[in-house]
Amino acid sequence: MKRRTFAGWAAAAAWLGASRSMAAGYPERAVRVVVAWPGGGLVDIPARLAAEHLQKTMGQPFVVDNKPGAGGNLGADVVAKAPADGYTLLVTTSAIAINRALGMPMPFDLFKDFEPVASLAHAPLILVTHPGLGVDSVDALIRMARARPGQLSYASAGNGSPGHLAGEWFKSAAKIQAVHVPYKGAPPAMVDQVAGRVNYHFANAAVALPQIQAGKLRPLAVASTKRLKLLPDVPTMIESGVPDFDADQWIGMLAPRGTPRPVVDALAAEIGRGFAGAAVEANFGRSGLSVAAAQDPARFAQEMRADAQRWERIVRQAGIKAE
Repeated sequence: MKRRTFAGWAAAAAWLGASRSMAAGYPERAVRVVVAWPGGGLVDIPARLAAEHLQKTMGQPFVVDNKPGAGGNLGADVVAKAPADGYTLLVTTSAIAINRALGMPMPFDLFKDFEPVASLAHAPLILVTHPGLGVDSVDALIRMARARPGQLSYASAGNGSPGHLAGEWFKSAAKIQAVHVPYKGAPPAMVDQVAGRVNYHFANAAVALPQIQAGKLRPLAVASTKRLKLLPDVPTMIESGVPDFDADQWIGMLAPRGTPRPVVDALAAEIGRGFAGAAVEANFGRSGLSVAAAQDPARFAQEMRADAQRWERIVRQAGIKAE
């Protein structure tokens, strides 16, 4: 028994030593950071900040490679099929969990083909209306919708987009009827919202904030658990009487499944250090982002699971199908 115990201890010690040396030697060459969304967009901000910090502290280039397409699925597929050696990483959003909930064809499995590394940021939605609608609170909007069933309309960036799902969630939670008006992206949806051609909109904070600050839109609530620092007087949906309403989108880093744990942990630790402090928070705040709390792999994995389950529930209840 003692010999077997010693042998087991020796094997464990050898594995731990090898793992530590593996992490200590990483990276030895350039690392590719695939961003599954267009360059210059919202996802690019935390992705490039993470890449710059990792390059500075880990001593090798972390090269951002934008691979947009198929709602984030194209870039994710590239990383899912890459060697699990820590030299190909993915930055994507919770849209990948929404795609899964919608039953979109995906040549990979979100929970079998990736290792969660760290959540980088959260991108909240803001419920906005045109000032001409004449409502100044979520309760007032609900009362108007109930008084005019099926007559109000809400915009989204497209069928199956976060704004669409949030809109259907709101309809179900508030027990109202409203017409969904899908657009081909956020910009045209915002154009018609500002013009008053639609009544309300769960808009991405980065897109909505300039219009709010210009007085062209009225914010009723933030669809997250915390208020935005740039809009301290705007309540959350939960504070406005809609229980459990949290439509935050995560932006996070993943690696191919099987990437060595010491490498994953080293990346997560460096991101945690790099994203701490007021400078990053201020940088994110200007873009309508907030720094993520789940910057270790285990917590990020839990966040991804909870997020996927939430969107599956909303899609099932609303009967939404991928188009």
